[in-house]
Amino acid sequence: MLKIKKSCLSKYNGKNGSPSYIAYKNKIYNVSNSFLWNGGKHQVVHYSGRDLTNELKKAPHGEDLLKRVPEVGILIDD
Repeated sequence: MLKIKKSCLSKYNGKNGSPSYIAYKNKIYNVSNSFLWNGGKHQVVHYSGRDLTNELKKAPHGEDLLKRVPEVGILIDD
């Protein structure tokens, strides 16, 4: 299981060959293989490489959709 510092999460934005990771409630998910996250973007509103805990509250779906993508680590403080 990976441990990624909050300040380093932005490196995982799906650009230049990097994987697309998002964080939610201090868990890190790999959305790289999801067609919904093509190029590190989801619905032109959300971007990988970020903590989406607060943003998911505004989404039309719940956190249950995260069960469809692999959990790969935890988000830690710097």
